[in-house]
Amino acid sequence: MEQESELVTGEAVVLDVRAAKLASRGLAMMIDVALQLFTLFVAVLVLSQVAAFGDDALAVTLFLVTLVLIMVGYPVIFETLSRGRTLGKMALGLRVVRTDGGPVRFRHALVRGLAGFFIDFWALGLLGVVAVVTSLLSTNGRRVGDYLAGTLVIRERMPASRTPYVGMPPQLAYWASQLDLTRLPNELALAVRQYLSRTSELRPEAAEALGYGLAQQVAGVIGTPVPPGVPSWAYLSAVLAERRRRDQAKLRPAVQHAPPAHYPQAVQQPQPLQATQPPQADRYPQPTAPASPPEPVPENPFAPPG
Repeated sequence: MEQESELVTGEAVVLDVRAAKLASRGLAMMIDVALQLFTLFVAVLVLSQVAAFGDDALAVTLFLVTLVLIMVGYPVIFETLSRGRTLGKMALGLRVVRTDGGPVRFRHALVRGLAGFFIDFWALGLLGVVAVVTSLLSTNGRRVGDYLAGTLVIRERMPASRTPYVGMPPQLAYWASQLDLTRLPNELALAVRQYLSRTSELRPEAAEALGYGLAQQVAGVIGTPVPPGVPSWAYLSAVLAERRRRDQAKLRPAVQHAPPAHYPQAVQQPQPLQATQPPQADRYPQPTAPASPPEPVPENPFAPPG
């Protein structure tokens, strides 16, 4: 089961996250172990050919090296390249993050991988007993490797019904159409969408801090800063809505409005001229109502999302 947890960023901002507990982490671990055992089985079949030539010492050495690479290298490589996710975590919608909410680096993944092999699961972990007991005693479901590396496993997958429609702020529509969004990566766009979907669930100071940080990242990538007086959430909404509009335009086929060739156009015959009296409206023009004064424009047209 999962519960709401709190992370404190480097700016002392408290963030609400969903910490993954034993059930979801155990299922993700089973998927990863199944993949590791399958890879190890294939490696044993290959190394058996080396032993067939009579070099048993070389075969044993290669087996030990392969075992360490698979059991330790698998989580370290995946969590480093995918920023905290193995194949099992991807399937369950989990991610490893630092305790301050930031993404993990190679050193965090290496500490978690070594601790998992020697302490939590295999060498001294009694096939995962140490990890299970530590996770049950932890309020956030952390194992020994998480405590040593300063990390936490959270749920990042949101239900589809909780993802709102990200609309374009009307004041920024023309401005956003001039942006160069070709360098905006999918990972950053996904992070912006998840932030916009949870602004109503976060504390105001947390939403403002996260929005400012994401806006600075997006501005650094696309090369266009946040316009003066525009809130971070409006800037991010405009960028994301414009990106979606361009993606949909690429998928929409071009529509030709010209008439088909096999349908001849109707030729209009000229009508004879007839003497007509000037319309009554021209002789007696109706008075027009005076134009109403324009409504005052509010100083801040951006309102926070509901």
